Amino acid sequence: MTEWITAPGLTDYDDAVAFMEARAAAIHAGEADELIWLVEHPPLYTAGTSAKADDLLDARFPVHAAGRGGQYTYHGPGQRIVYVMLDLNRRGRDIRAFVAALENWVIQSLAEFNLKGEIRDGRVGVWIARPDKAALPDGTMREDKIAAIGVKLRKWVSFHGISINVEPDLTHYAGIVPCGISGHGVTSLVDLGHPVGLDDLDVALMRTFPQNFPPIQG
Repeated sequence: MTEWITAPGLTDYDDAVAFMEARAAAIHAGEADELIWLVEHPPLYTAGTSAKADDLLDARFPVHAAGRGGQYTYHGPGQRIVYVMLDLNRRGRDIRAFVAALENWVIQSLAEFNLKGEIRDGRVGVWIARPDKAALPDGTMREDKIAAIGVKLRKWVSFHGISINVEPDLTHYAGIVPCGISGHGVTSLVDLGHPVGLDDLDVALMRTFPQNFPPIQG
């Protein structure tokens, strides 16, 4: 069984990491169920294991070493954090397949709002094509990132996870090069003209979860 918990208010980042580490250990020991933890953080930046110092342009908010894969990203109010604590010992020890399932889960959830999320080789996360914006200097269509993915495995139990922009202050991304990718921007559900809240996204996430992470048998 996979438990779902929605944290009230804003959750301190260090407290969240401590909780995830303890829960992942309990899952591995067979003492707790898998967990999807829905969280919202105060404004902060996190640095993944591949983060480059030059990509931190303006440390206007606290910076945390995340220990997950990936580079710099922003978390803050109006962004849904989906911490994913699943047991890959029982679901299959395939990191690529796991990340692909996370990406597809986000894409299917966005489709609930008639948005076409896409993935790109060499650019982790989920992207939205922006034909309404001026093309890049080389003539290619501009794309904005709507969701970031960064996970960590300990004894094949996952933690960290996904961030999806619902209605964050997008100017807060100006302090970093998001995920080390310049030339493309960031967007959100509200920025794209969908006046929805975190609760609406949560419903979509719950609806599409079983298609990507079926219940464990036995």
